Amino acid sequence: MSYIPNSIEDRQEMLKAAGVNSGKMADLFKNIPRRLQPRSFDLAPGRSEFEVEKYLRGLGKKNVTDLVYFIGGGFYDHYIPAAIDALTSRSEFYTAYTPYQPEASQGNLQAIYEYQSCICRLTGMEAANASLYDGGTALYEAAMMAIRITGRNKIIIDGGVSPIYRKMLYCYTSNLSIDFIEIPVSHGQSDRVELDKRLDEETAAVILQNPNFFGAIDDHADICARCHNSGALVIESVYPIALGLLKTPEAMGADIVTGEGQSLGIPLSFGGPYLGFMATKKKYVRKMPGRIVGATTDKNGNRGFVLTLQTREQHIRREKATSNICSNQALCALRALIYMALVGKDGLKEVASACRDKAEYTKQKLGEIKGVEVKKSSPTFNEFTVKLPENANEVIGKLIGKGIAAGFPLGRYYADMENYMLVAVTEKRTRHEIVRFADALEAALWS
Repeated sequence: MSYIPNSIEDRQEMLKAAGVNSGKMADLFKNIPRRLQPRSFDLAPGRSEFEVEKYLRGLGKKNVTDLVYFIGGGFYDHYIPAAIDALTSRSEFYTAYTPYQPEASQGNLQAIYEYQSCICRLTGMEAANASLYDGGTALYEAAMMAIRITGRNKIIIDGGVSPIYRKMLYCYTSNLSIDFIEIPVSHGQSDRVELDKRLDEETAAVILQNPNFFGAIDDHADICARCHNSGALVIESVYPIALGLLKTPEAMGADIVTGEGQSLGIPLSFGGPYLGFMATKKKYVRKMPGRIVGATTDKNGNRGFVLTLQTREQHIRREKATSNICSNQALCALRALIYMALVGKDGLKEVASACRDKAEYTKQKLGEIKGVEVKKSSPTFNEFTVKLPENANEVIGKLIGKGIAAGFPLGRYYADMENYMLVAVTEKRTRHEIVRFADALEAALWS
């Protein structure tokens, strides 16, 4: 390989220094089980830049790129204004890491500060942080935060919380002695009776989601009041676009709010990078992980921005750190900030209203299909559950071939729900696409 400068003699010398006296490269890996060893170092001959680009473009054309998306489950196909890419592509943003030196990082610090301010306005809470990976890890961080605040060790999780988030939560806490209790949903909403049975003085927090994974909207104000009477905190996972219309978590009485920021100007990107957000009451701010930027003034009275509470492992906190996994997500936070600033309060309401209205129209069209049952036990935002007369995963596979990503098969995570799928509709879906979806579904079921 011409781009590797080491000669054969150099390689032999390095192998000898590593204790491989045979001079054979394969012996360097002899302690690795055979099944895990590289199959071969005999790589294909190198290609020119032109040849590589042509080859990769050919591979890319094999992907289905013109799918119409009706799939959600926590990640959504929203419109992203062109200004977001234009602004975040500026080199001073995308090359920066953690703004440890305020004298050289005022732009990034201010961006994080403004992002925090927008998250507070969106959720109604008093303080927000930055630098959480995604909605699932943000929920985990909130659970650990509640345990630190209350000194208790029991977490109650509503069955409507995303199964993906729940798997992440259990994974991160697998070596910790935390008592998790799941409460099944009742007619799509939180089961108050079952929750009351489990709520006691040992409960650190109750984790809720609104809208929940099935798309159902709920007012958790009564649950929040019950939790506070028992000394427990309430963690609410939210869909930020839905907050353009729904009651805020603060108005319901939530103590910690988390969510996935992907819908705020971040592309789907095959799973990331994404953005987890977190907001809480001011009295809990010292227990919150991640970075918090504050505004201040210098000795001359000029406004400035600094990292303020930053209780992370790299700051010599070690076992006292509030988090060992959060890292710099400032570029994704910047995208979310620009989106919220461009769309604004009224614009967010318009986007949310369009999502809701188009979802209701989709419900109507799908409900007209023989054998298709649209679940209507609870009000929904832009996502709803549909029961099909046959296996949902197979039906979804049929529609992929027609250019439609029809929904999320609930049987993947829920027993006895093989015929159910979750359908999501955003402001990007047109009347033509919705009708096309309904026609394709009917044909897949009955033709």
